[in-house]
Amino acid sequence: MKESSDKKTFRPLQKIFTAVPPKYDFLNRLLTLWFDQNWRKKAVEKILDKNPRRVLDLGTGTGDLALRIAKKGGKKVEVHGLDFSKPMLELARMKARKLGLDRIEFQFGDAAAIPFDTGYFDALGIAFAFRNLTYRNPDTQKFLSEILRVLRTGGRFVAVETSQPDNPILRKLFHLQMKYLTYPLGSLLSGEKEAYKYLAESSIRFYKPTEMKEILLKAGFSKVKYTQLTGGVAALWVCTK
Repeated sequence: MKESSDKKTFRPLQKIFTAVPPKYDFLNRLLTLWFDQNWRKKAVEKILDKNPRRVLDLGTGTGDLALRIAKKGGKKVEVHGLDFSKPMLELARMKARKLGLDRIEFQFGDAAAIPFDTGYFDALGIAFAFRNLTYRNPDTQKFLSEILRVLRTGGRFVAVETSQPDNPILRKLFHLQMKYLTYPLGSLLSGEKEAYKYLAESSIRFYKPTEMKEILLKAGFSKVKYTQLTGGVAALWVCTK
């Protein structure tokens, strides 16, 4: 494992996600009507499907995906979590200690320079941070190249993220929810207007699952499959290097 420097200049979104943490988990549950729990469960099933020995939760945040991977995979799976928000990582470590999952290695670092050797991981997962890497982000290709670099040949990348429902009525309702419920309620309860404005806007404008599939294939993945979740308001992409 390579060392990550705290002196590195990180992404513009770092300030947003450093400010949110205290109520982050509660708001995730509330604003998704607890569906996010089931979506993460499905992602973990795909991540562990091929019995990986080493797994990275990229953009781990408060560690929800990493904790699920470690709990379900058991001690045979080496689990790491990487994020650029120190407050979120502290919450992740606290949660891990309470659950007796201290073996998870949570590390501060940048997704554009993942501090691990080439081919180190058998699987890599990302839950609701994929938008941050790919929505109007000029460094999208750099992020995807880094994901490919740290995956072994044949390794699996699993991303679960908000998406665009195929049904135009459901898609409109989803957009209205993000604009008139998620944004104002999240802003009110967290006191972080900028963060929830970004969440609503990026969710409304994010790619269709077919568009994201093409982006992932062009980035270099050999196979990409996706499943729409809860009517398409979220999607699960399973990619093979």
